[in-house]
Amino acid sequence: MRTLAMGVSMVLAVAAVAPMAMAAQADAAGSMAMHSNPMVGGAAMYASKNIVQNAMKSKDHTTLVAAVKAAGLVDTLSGPGPFTVFAPTNEAFAALPAGTVDNLLKPANKAMLSKILTYHVVAGKMTSADLEKAVMAGGGKAMLKTVGGDSITVAKSGSAWTVTDDKGNVANITIADVMQSNGVIFVIDKVLMP
Repeated sequence: MRTLAMGVSMVLAVAAVAPMAMAAQADAAGSMAMHSNPMVGGAAMYASKNIVQNAMKSKDHTTLVAAVKAAGLVDTLSGPGPFTVFAPTNEAFAALPAGTVDNLLKPANKAMLSKILTYHVVAGKMTSADLEKAVMAGGGKAMLKTVGGDSITVAKSGSAWTVTDDKGNVANITIADVMQSNGVIFVIDKVLMP
C-alpha cells in the first residue's frame, strides 16, 4: 500500500511539474501554445494578476519594473488594458551600451524612457494564436502598431519567433502567452528601440 501511495505521489508530482517545464517551449511545428501559470524569472505568473503585479515577482524583470516605475507607467500597465507586452529581461537591458539604463532612469530622460517602454506595448490582447494568424495572413510576418505610435514586426522562421524593431534589431520570444488579468506578456531577449 505504501509503495502504491508513493507511486501515485510521484505521478502527481510529475504531472504538476511537467506543464510548467513546457511553458516556454514551442511545439514541433513551431507554434507557441498557451500554458497556465508559466514560470518567469523563478516565479509563477498568475492570470488573475495584472501585468505590473506579475512582472514585480519575476527576478528576470527587475530592470523593466524599475524602468516602468521611473517612466510613470505603473498605473497605466496596472489598468484594465488590455495590453500585449513584449517584456525584455534584465540581460536584454544589460546588453545595451554601458550607462544607457542608468541614463534613461534619470528624471530628465523620463519622456525618452516612456517612448522606449511604450514601444514594447501593443493595445489589445494578442495571444500566440492571434500572432500566428496575423503572421500567416502577412506571408510570414505581421506589423503591429505600438501604443507609442511606431511599428514592430513579428515573424516566424522555422520554430523561432522574433520581434524586429524599426532599427532592424531582432529580439527572440523566449516565453509566450504569459496571461494577465489585463492582457498578455511575451518575454523577449532584447530591448526594442523606436
